[in-house]
Amino acid sequence: MIGWLIIFCEIGFWVFVLAGLLVRYVLKKKKLGTLLLICTPIVDIILLIATVLDLKNGAIATTVHGLSAIYIGVSVAFGHQIIKWADRHFAYKYGNGEKPIKKKKFGREHARQERLGWFRHFVSWLIGGALLAVMIYSINNPSQTQALFNTLRLWTMILVIDFIISFSYTLFPKKGENSYLS
Repeated sequence: MIGWLIIFCEIGFWVFVLAGLLVRYVLKKKKLGTLLLICTPIVDIILLIATVLDLKNGAIATTVHGLSAIYIGVSVAFGHQIIKWADRHFAYKYGNGEKPIKKKKFGREHARQERLGWFRHFVSWLIGGALLAVMIYSINNPSQTQALFNTLRLWTMILVIDFIISFSYTLFPKKGENSYLS
């Protein structure tokens, strides 16, 4: 059940984002569009409540329960950035906004973008990891929460790998077409 709820929450997030942007730029109702965009965290709250209730009712924690914590952490850390990106593109296409600037794919600016992306990943790991820790601690039964611990351990390894890759661009920046260290 939680797995399907994660999928529905992801769909719900994008429904609120697209509806908010369409209402804002196509229907020209800025306040209603903003209200719809503000509603995106509702899907996180629904998922959090459902996960807690499922575990409180005695369900053995699975990797899917762990994914709900990851989803919430990623949504909090990256959600605003995703909405801003979509808003810039909608404003350009439907609202006479400026053309979005493409991110650099080389040089120091690219290295900075990679580091910032890792810091967002770290924030999502802190939030999701805290949720996983609270679930593990509140259930207080290692055999019931082993999957949550394994999820946290795997995510930590992924975070370390992301750190190595993201910060490698600082030491070894990608070279641009016409410059050595743009």
